[in-house]
Amino acid sequence: MRRGIAATALVASLALAATACGGSDSGDEADGPVTITWWDTSNATNEAPTYQALVKQFEAANKDIKVKYVNVPFDQAQNKFDTAAGSKGAPDVLRSEVGWTPAFAKKGFFAPLDGTEALKDQDTFQPSLIEQAKYEGKTYGVPFTTDTLALVYNKALFEKAGVEAPKTWDDLKKAAATIKGKTGVDGYWGSTQAYYAQSFLYGEGTDTVDADAKKITVTSPEAKKAYGTWQGLFSGKGLHKADTTADAYAHIQEAFVSGKVASIVQGPWEITNFYKGSAFKDKNNLGIATVPAGSAGKAGAPTGGHNLSVYAGSDEAHQKASMKFVNFMTSAKAQETIALKNSTLPTRDDAYTDKVKADPGIAGYQGVLSSAQPRPALPEYSSLWGPLDDELIKIAGGKESLDKGLGNAETAIAKLVPDFSK
Repeated sequence: MRRGIAATALVASLALAATACGGSDSGDEADGPVTITWWDTSNATNEAPTYQALVKQFEAANKDIKVKYVNVPFDQAQNKFDTAAGSKGAPDVLRSEVGWTPAFAKKGFFAPLDGTEALKDQDTFQPSLIEQAKYEGKTYGVPFTTDTLALVYNKALFEKAGVEAPKTWDDLKKAAATIKGKTGVDGYWGSTQAYYAQSFLYGEGTDTVDADAKKITVTSPEAKKAYGTWQGLFSGKGLHKADTTADAYAHIQEAFVSGKVASIVQGPWEITNFYKGSAFKDKNNLGIATVPAGSAGKAGAPTGGHNLSVYAGSDEAHQKASMKFVNFMTSAKAQETIALKNSTLPTRDDAYTDKVKADPGIAGYQGVLSSAQPRPALPEYSSLWGPLDDELIKIAGGKESLDKGLGNAETAIAKLVPDFSK
């Protein structure tokens, strides 16, 4: 999860019009190289240059394949691919958010990769990430990067206040008040986005839905308690009030990296930006801890990340070239390069080399991955956060009661999973 890059949207949309074609429409010359199109959904400034350099390395080693690279803003990519695939004009390879993978597989847009060159190193990947790339027993993506949320904190401010990383949300409230009293800085600033609120559900041993029982649980007593805890962290000493503006993500991030707030919940995709902030010129000042636990004593956050998937509508030659490209981009060497350049987390164990683990950000997030919770095997799951995004911002801003907001979310979610009971 990350904010979109609005400044690139117009340029990207123009580029897509010219390049959104896979298979035999890719502009290949007779007896020339096969040209495949890759839609990369990474941050155009911090991450994309590393991927573009790897594309050049791949082309140098594979003279019979050319890669047409297109960077697509993350917040637009899902809908754009859905539209393009439906009209048989999708790219050959997509950097697919893990939640999109089963959804697009269900629609028949992704090719199964089991037994192909793309997945020939399957045993080296973390098993839970392979499971998350499956739909109805087949694998439709190769794990490319992984992530989860953590409580990130300013060690210097915590030490000055004499507090440690909190284990529970109650501990966090106490720590925030102490930090405010001793440093003058707010101790915590929470997000109104549903993805970031997911950990509160886990802390009460529940989720938005019970996929196995086919039941919507967003208004259950446990969920209401979870969201009540979330809501309570927007008021009180040392707790920053909710930001309900469109730029909330940027405001929270900037406050943290400049030392104006002592802790936030964030993912490893921001490690490089943490290091650019004045508060973290010394990388070792960045503290990373498991997201605090709820009253059920459970802690953790959703497993996120991205897979590389191959478009099922491409012809045989383009699929074969795409499989080779995916295998290269997810190799141990490529993942080590990506981790060192972008500070993102590899998906295969042999990519966690000594050099990679020397980055305190990567080492810190690697330490909390064991508490991350894979998403249910439900193609619609990632879309369930949409209704909650609409309601939680109203709840946090005081425009709607918790009960009314969750009730509205339940009604909207029921339309996304019509076979689920309430």
